[in-house]
Amino acid sequence: MKLNRRLMISAFGLSLAIAMPGFASAEGLIAIITPSHDNPFFKAEAVGAEARAKELGYETVVMVHDDDPNKQSELFGTAIARGAAAIILDNAGADATVAAVQRAKDAGIPSFLIDREIKESGIAVSQIVSNNYQGAQLGAEEFVKLMGEEGQYAELLGREADTNAGIRSSGYHDIIDQYPDMEMVAQQTANWSQTEAYTVMETMLQAHPDIKGVISGNDTMAMGAWAALEAAGRTDVMVVGFDGSNDVRDSIKAGGIKATVLQPAYRQAQLAVEQADQYLKTGSTGVEEKQLMDCVLINGDNAEQLETFALSE
Repeated sequence: MKLNRRLMISAFGLSLAIAMPGFASAEGLIAIITPSHDNPFFKAEAVGAEARAKELGYETVVMVHDDDPNKQSELFGTAIARGAAAIILDNAGADATVAAVQRAKDAGIPSFLIDREIKESGIAVSQIVSNNYQGAQLGAEEFVKLMGEEGQYAELLGREADTNAGIRSSGYHDIIDQYPDMEMVAQQTANWSQTEAYTVMETMLQAHPDIKGVISGNDTMAMGAWAALEAAGRTDVMVVGFDGSNDVRDSIKAGGIKATVLQPAYRQAQLAVEQADQYLKTGSTGVEEKQLMDCVLINGDNAEQLETFALSE
């Protein structure tokens, strides 16, 4: 006879949740915690995870940490208090998240991470991330081609606390720096924000009016940069993003932004739920903790096939 993973005991009218070894049935609550849904990438994660969890028979609660580690910690407390069977997480910082995931583990709740890694192994059950380095190299190769292997360019960096920001930048430069006539004249973070990217791009243009290209750490910043370039009448500037959003897809189709790199957010989130389900039923996912999913270049040749962070055949 299988034991439920959590045994509910009533004592003096109070329900106490005690973590028990063993396996769970395909029932219970899955908590889905991501950054703000203002970014369509994170919304796609939440939608994908929620849909798959419900298909597998789970209840869901979807919460947003707004890239605030303190708020994330509070949401973990909520998930623990509600006796969640598992947590699906796109985290609020590689270092800051370790304690929260450990706290959930200590409470008998396994965590399944997507999109962003944490700095420790052996605490989360799964860490499923896009191959950001491979994807960045794809984007950089297309950027160099668009630039004709020469000219001044700027780079928009993601949030410093996010490991993906550094990995993407490294991937870009390992390709671009091979071309001596490519000159980076500006590099600045816009914290994954469209609004910040607009302001940063305005400043970059004022300081470096001969900029020929912009390579961005994500699509949201690429959209902000493109809006600033359009406002300045500089639609000749080559812009490349990273994520594979519908907004950038539409810009590519309209002749605006030239390319992006698709990371499969929707499928990644669903895969995390499937692994959570298998783990709860059997005690194992059957795969390694850290898993990479390759990215795909999106440009004018295949933008028509892109829909909600997934590429149709």
